[in-house]
Amino acid sequence: MSIISGLNKEFESRVRLGMMSVLMVNEWIDFTEMKNLLQVTDGNLASHSTALEKNKYIEIKKEFVGKKTKTSYKITDIGKRAFQEHVNFLEKMMRQ
Repeated sequence: MSIISGLNKEFESRVRLGMMSVLMVNEWIDFTEMKNLLQVTDGNLASHSTALEKNKYIEIKKEFVGKKTKTSYKITDIGKRAFQEHVNFLEKMMRQ
């Protein structure tokens, strides 16, 4: 078994790692705020959020505010657990 086998492959990307970190400390965050925090393009954020949603790590809510669509993100319980396990494993690796 490899030393890195306990790491979650879904969190290898710095964008996904950043998204999950932001969502661990915010109940909901909207697309624009997330994009600005991570300094990524619209398409980059959209593709990574879709991948995290597919794995049930985040919830994506789309609603209309006036005539504009507003997209917001929230971490799920599954996502919190998976991300915490990932971080715990990283900490364990650093102590070895």
